[in-house]
Amino acid sequence: MRLEKIQNLLKEKSLEFQYNEVDGCGSLDFDYRGVPYHIWEYQENGWGVETNVKHGGCNEDLTGDYEEEILQVMKDW
Repeated sequence: MRLEKIQNLLKEKSLEFQYNEVDGCGSLDFDYRGVPYHIWEYQENGWGVETNVKHGGCNEDLTGDYEEEILQVMKDW
């Protein structure tokens, strides 16, 4: 299972989410305050995610310690 820390935070906040894993890459989709969010992992020249967690309507790619970066944003919700 991937994105485990983020899944645990979503459970702590009682937010429903969908988790899928394809080819070893995790994918999370969930709603928060009526806004749909996603975190989609990929592996192209290293690990990364496409997500809109930081800016709601705008997608961005994060690399490096992306799970920790996303957690910091979501903890402030």
